[in-house]
Amino acid sequence: MKIALGVSGGIACYKAAEILRRLQDRGFDVVVAMTKGATQFVTPLTFRALSGHKVYVDIFDNDGEFDHIFVAESVDLFLVAPATADCIANLAAGVANDFLTTFHLAVTAPVVVAPAMNTRMWQHPSVQANLRTLESRGVRVIAPETGLMACKTVGPGRLAPVETIVEFVANLLARKSDLQGRRILVTAGPTVEDIDPVRFISNRSSGKMGFAIARAAADRGADVTLITGPVDLEFPNAIRVRSTEEMRQAVAARFDGVDVVIKAAAPLDFRPKSQSKQKLKKSAAEPNIELEATPDILLELGKRKDGKLLVGFAAETEDLLKNGLEKLKAKNLDLIVINPVGGPDSGFASDTNCATILDADGGSQEIPLISKTAMADAILDRVVGRLSKK
Repeated sequence: MKIALGVSGGIACYKAAEILRRLQDRGFDVVVAMTKGATQFVTPLTFRALSGHKVYVDIFDNDGEFDHIFVAESVDLFLVAPATADCIANLAAGVANDFLTTFHLAVTAPVVVAPAMNTRMWQHPSVQANLRTLESRGVRVIAPETGLMACKTVGPGRLAPVETIVEFVANLLARKSDLQGRRILVTAGPTVEDIDPVRFISNRSSGKMGFAIARAAADRGADVTLITGPVDLEFPNAIRVRSTEEMRQAVAARFDGVDVVIKAAAPLDFRPKSQSKQKLKKSAAEPNIELEATPDILLELGKRKDGKLLVGFAAETEDLLKNGLEKLKAKNLDLIVINPVGGPDSGFASDTNCATILDADGGSQEIPLISKTAMADAILDRVVGRLSKK
């Protein structure tokens, strides 16, 4: 397998040479792209000697060839280590002002960044916002460690250990094809039920978890169908619905053609019994809105799963394990992901999550607070494990 190693200009550049060698020790072919800033710390000649390949720095230094396209088509993963604050900002903004950033836009393989910078820079809101943007697009982030910096301060921001980075990449590539040939249906986001032509009821689901699962499954070789409620996220050929009934019909129409269904969506449990055809006026009497139950999509799927692997979610505020286990059994699920909601760092709208995964055989796995991108892979690891037993 071939890895593109992006090196941006920080003092941790010297560790990139060790990362390259360790990746080669694992059997990977490595080609290097550097920013001009990085060449002030380590020369391109160093990486050329170690990699045995041309080192790419200037987008125009290519003899008229479209190297940023051709190399991008040939790699299985793009790792940026170290990733400076400036590099992360450029990647998040989609800037293409040198070979590394232009190459990033051409790559369709998984992207991993390993940040390295001063603690105050690492903690700056703009850096964290840029990282969240990258993670929302499926980029994996290897968090820096806490330690002594080159500037003699101590805190988070030091490049993760070389072996940690190499192990992360090796594990990610090992998983790359473990869902090859599998057809997976993922649902995401909320649903919306109208009260009148202006007003509606919904919930706080952002769709981030479902979209992360869809991206991770595609990265691992699966043929993914994503059905989503109204959210501001992108996935190729996503099927967009609005109401719970629309989601139900979309899922039912595609259910027979898949191997795995992962119901990460949060469809509404209730809807107005009747919808006013005209806007309800504030000057009129207070409306009495009567609610009725919506279809239970997961329950219906559990009754007709016919050998398919069915994964559900339970967003709970109390008695998490009890409520999750009841849902697992009542809806004939193979796995259920139980996560707490209401906290600032997990559940709806956040970029991180923690959960307990229960399976139908009585197994249990605690997942600590991690990014939803990492959580997606943890869930899919369990899916792969279950599929191997079928």
